[in-house]
Amino acid sequence: MKLRDELPVDHHLATVYRYGAGFCGLVLLVFAGLGFADALSPFDTAGDTIAGLTTNVALSSLSAVFGLTLLVGAVVGGNFASVLNMTVGTLFVLSGLFHLFVLDRPANFLDFGMTNVIFSFVMGLVIATFGMYGRVSSKLPPDNPYRQRRHLARAAREHDEAPALPDAGGNGRSLPAGQSGGEGASGV
Repeated sequence: MKLRDELPVDHHLATVYRYGAGFCGLVLLVFAGLGFADALSPFDTAGDTIAGLTTNVALSSLSAVFGLTLLVGAVVGGNFASVLNMTVGTLFVLSGLFHLFVLDRPANFLDFGMTNVIFSFVMGLVIATFGMYGRVSSKLPPDNPYRQRRHLARAAREHDEAPALPDAGGNGRSLPAGQSGGEGASGV
């Protein structure tokens, strides 16, 4: 059994996952491209700014890798894009926390400044929100596949309580919705 077989597929939510991954991936690629265009040294921590954020070639490279990864998720779509968005969003938040502790220290080889930390938190939350959209909430609609998956007993009970339909066999019996009274139906 594989995880992808267990997760429900919902085409309406898949568009949110795709657009979210695509948008955030493009933002990261633009930032990386601007960093590369400035021709910075790989681990320079003197701090050249691009769009208000300090950067170097190492940070631009990482931004390009994550941007391309998110674009791949946008192309693949579905549950893969959702899980990828949640994972990358979590990594961005964790990166923001790590770099918050190494500001103005030699371990800050990506040349993060406070604006980079804030950007990392905000971008991580945006990416993770795109991934969690329609999956994580206490107020999901009854037809949401993630809610149905979490509440299998309730979904089965609601299916059993469906209104009865008239019997197609014409013998006056009524059957629960979803069953037919054709050949092979046994009577009581």
